[in-house]
Amino acid sequence: MRAAVGELSGQDWERPSGCTGWLVRDLVCHLVIDAQDVLITLVTPADTEPTVDSLTYWNLVDPPTGEDPLDALIPRLAAAYGDPSLLKFHFDDVGSAAGRAAELADPTVRVSTRDEVLTVGDYLSAYVMEWTLHHLDLMAHLPSITPPPADTLAACRASLEKLAGAPFPTSFSDTDALLIGTGRRPATDTSALGELAAKLPLILG
Repeated sequence: MRAAVGELSGQDWERPSGCTGWLVRDLVCHLVIDAQDVLITLVTPADTEPTVDSLTYWNLVDPPTGEDPLDALIPRLAAAYGDPSLLKFHFDDVGSAAGRAAELADPTVRVSTRDEVLTVGDYLSAYVMEWTLHHLDLMAHLPSITPPPADTLAACRASLEKLAGAPFPTSFSDTDALLIGTGRRPATDTSALGELAAKLPLILG
C-alpha cells in the first residue's frame, strides 16, 4: 500500500477513488488515520477474553450515505495538507511505523478496540481486509498503480466468502470477488452468483 501511494503524482491525487465521494487524496488521508488506529490499538492491551476474531470483528452495515461526520471530515483534512507531497510523506511516515509495530507485536497478545477485545493476530488479519479493499479503491481509476499481492487478494476473498457463507463463482478472479462482493462494482452476470446474489453487497463496518 505504501509503495502504491508512493507512485501517485500530479493529477492522480484529484482523481476519484473507489470510495464514493472521496478523491484519491481523501482516501490516502483516511489511510493515515487507519495507520494511527493500528498504532493506538497495538498499545491498548486487554486482560479479558476475546469478544471477536478476525471475521466477527466486522459488522455488516448499510451502504454509506455520506452523512457520517467522519466521512465528511476526511475531505477537509485532506485539503488542509495543501501540497499532496506532504500527505504522501505523512502516510509513509505513519504507515511505516504501523508496519514496524505490527512486525514486533506478539500475535497472541489481546488488545482492545471499538469496545471489543481480540488478539493482535486477529486484529491485524482484519486490517489486511481493510487495506486490501482500500488498495483496490486507490487504483479504481488508476489501473497502472501496483496492485495488492496475489496471496493477499486470495486471503481476503476467502475471508469474504466466510462472511457471505458461500463461495463466489470460480469464474470470478479474486479482485472481481472482492469488488463485486463489497458493492464496489456491479456483477455483469448476476445469474452466476446464484443464491449469493441476494446477500450482496457485503458492506463491512
